[in-house]
Amino acid sequence: MAAGASQWVWSEVRDPAVEMSGSDRDEVVAHLYRTSRQRMLRLAYVLTRDSGVADDLVQDAFAALHRNWDHVERPEPYLRRAVVNASHSHHRHLRVVRETPGAREETVETPSPFDQELQEALERLPFDQRAVLALRYFEDLDDIEIAAVLGVRRSTVRTRAHRALAQLRKEITR
Repeated sequence: MAAGASQWVWSEVRDPAVEMSGSDRDEVVAHLYRTSRQRMLRLAYVLTRDSGVADDLVQDAFAALHRNWDHVERPEPYLRRAVVNASHSHHRHLRVVRETPGAREETVETPSPFDQELQEALERLPFDQRAVLALRYFEDLDDIEIAAVLGVRRSTVRTRAHRALAQLRKEITR
């Protein structure tokens, strides 16, 4: 595909019969970085509530994509899943730090693009419910796509979304 092409066609790029040189892979990943980075940052920020951490997680996801390119069939879903997994790992790490006597991690307040009340209510949701809402409302994925990203059944996605929205309604109307 020509370097000046305005639209990448992933099915052409990921055709297993076509071997890619390192420079072709670099070019495709660079294009994906330019076109998908902001969406991945927004997703990571919604899940972690920290713009610095979000930036690190997204950078790591793109590095993993580049490193594992030969084994990745669908780059964008791979990135989404990598960001969600890394965000979940970040929350597990924070929980361990909070529960460890004497351990303290510095937090930096970052300006939130959301209404403060809604942001606080989102923060109180369990991670899996917050992930469903982030993928649905910030990534515009349908239930089947969310289920694939999270590795759960469609009914689980619907249940988590229902419970999360009910909890948000209850907290916001207090």
